[in-house]
Amino acid sequence: MIPPLARRGLFLAPLLWLAGCNTVVLNPSGDIAAQQAHLVVVSTLLMLLIIVPVMFLICLFAWRYRKSNTSAEYKPNWDHSTKLELLIWGAPLLIIIVLGLITWIYTHLLDPYRPLSRIDENRPVAVGVKPLEVQVVAMDWKWMFIYPEQGIATVNELVTPIDVPVRFHMTASSVMNAFYIPALAGMVYTMPSMETQLNAVMNKVGVYDGFSSNYSGAGFSDMKFKYHGVSQADFDAWVAKTRAGGGTLTRAGYLDLDKPTIKHPIMHFGSVDKGLYDLVLNRCVAEGSTCMNAQMEQDAMRMQAAAAAKELPKDVCEPKVATATAQPLRKE
Repeated sequence: MIPPLARRGLFLAPLLWLAGCNTVVLNPSGDIAAQQAHLVVVSTLLMLLIIVPVMFLICLFAWRYRKSNTSAEYKPNWDHSTKLELLIWGAPLLIIIVLGLITWIYTHLLDPYRPLSRIDENRPVAVGVKPLEVQVVAMDWKWMFIYPEQGIATVNELVTPIDVPVRFHMTASSVMNAFYIPALAGMVYTMPSMETQLNAVMNKVGVYDGFSSNYSGAGFSDMKFKYHGVSQADFDAWVAKTRAGGGTLTRAGYLDLDKPTIKHPIMHFGSVDKGLYDLVLNRCVAEGSTCMNAQMEQDAMRMQAAAAAKELPKDVCEPKVATATAQPLRKE
């Protein structure tokens, strides 16, 4: 027979499974993710101010007004209490106001398009510091990272120096996806023919998980990559090594790489065709294709010309038929 104390402890056994949970979302290594984690904790505690008392009162009322408790006061005609109404509606209203205020502040403070103002809670970004530019392309089913200033590119591997602001420019080659590194910042969607941005910074050296958090087809589960936060010296050495050992990512090479693959291996390119990311963004990597930005510019010019023509006097835009078709007089 199982002792009564051990039998009660069996109900707590499932909690042991939580010991293997990854708490990176609440214990991240990047400042933006840390601020987001703080927002989650504060919001949860504020909501618990309502949830905990309600759960307690449910148990208290069920116990106090149980059928066997004959000493409980019985008021079958009771229907209203001003004090209870103020408490029931006033407390949640105050919580909602506070949550709304915090949400409004953090929505602007943690806007992914907003340039960073600090490295961490104790260090502001120094004046004149330029963020590292990284161009991200979500493909089927892999991630491509282009470093335009360094002239290199990688597939399924991202490396940035710690304590350096990073600005990600992101797009997708086919379907909508979501770029997510829990230790760095919240997820941001990537869409074909559109560009989204993310400003973030990593504060600790380490290797972190990155993946797609938006279902995009058969290879979605394996659309993962490793993110390496390294020192500035190690980053410079990695860039030099990639330049020396990698091939060239050409437009033709990109088109071949863009074919759907699952569990694609890590790749490095020591050089990249100029403007490749813009060609991907405007869907004109293939030779001879028209870029979307050029097509939209032409369409805008045609619309402006048509609008201007409508405002001109009629006799200027549409010459009289008699004048246009008249034949010169013949001299006899």
